Amino acid sequence: MPIIPKNISQINQNIQKTIAHNTFNEQVSIVAVSKGHSFDKIVSAFDAGIRNFGENYLQEALEKKSHLEKFAIQWHFLGPIQSNKCKLITENFDWVHSVDRVKVMKLLNDFRPLHMMPLNICIQINCSGEETKSGITINNAIESLNDLISSLKELPMLKLRGIMSIPSNTENVDQIITEFKSMYKLYTELKKRIHTVDTLSMGMSNDYALAIEHGSNLVRIGTAIFGAREIKIKGSDN
Repeated sequence: MPIIPKNISQINQNIQKTIAHNTFNEQVSIVAVSKGHSFDKIVSAFDAGIRNFGENYLQEALEKKSHLEKFAIQWHFLGPIQSNKCKLITENFDWVHSVDRVKVMKLLNDFRPLHMMPLNICIQINCSGEETKSGITINNAIESLNDLISSLKELPMLKLRGIMSIPSNTENVDQIITEFKSMYKLYTELKKRIHTVDTLSMGMSNDYALAIEHGSNLVRIGTAIFGAREIKIKGSDN
């Protein structure tokens, strides 16, 4: 079996084993993080059953999207959002996982073409408190989320689906678990308030099983599917 389908099969098995032993009883979606990987690898993953692909760099993603139009892919934008990129992001993606400011929400809403479905968004939470990470800090999450949620009432082209986070870059498993638990608590509170909320996006190649054990229902996996990242496609931005 080729390596990418084999990797996906193994990940699906791992996810099913994890689900069987936790108490959340939710299906888990995989977003294949395809940044830095070729068109052929994306097609291989698509043929193996993956329908959701995540990109961090806008220009790289747009080039891939233009080459892969015949494939029924759901495109997820995962990277930091610059105001001057909002128009192209909202016109070309189905999901945006990295929303953390009202200004960005308004731009995404205003530029979203009216003939398209509302843009699915996740609000990024900085659960580790690290200054190098984007997102609303977990300590101020409730207050900041209230402001964002209040703004959503005037933004009909956005659909709040949930929250996203990246845990600390550490080998301290207890710390990561603590951060995952804080995210799940916040997710359950938000889900009670907003009927469209159904997504807790956390967990990557090295910790997706642990994330699922603690409530994640969407994992973003790159290396474990595609292997080491290739040279970025010409035209990628940073």
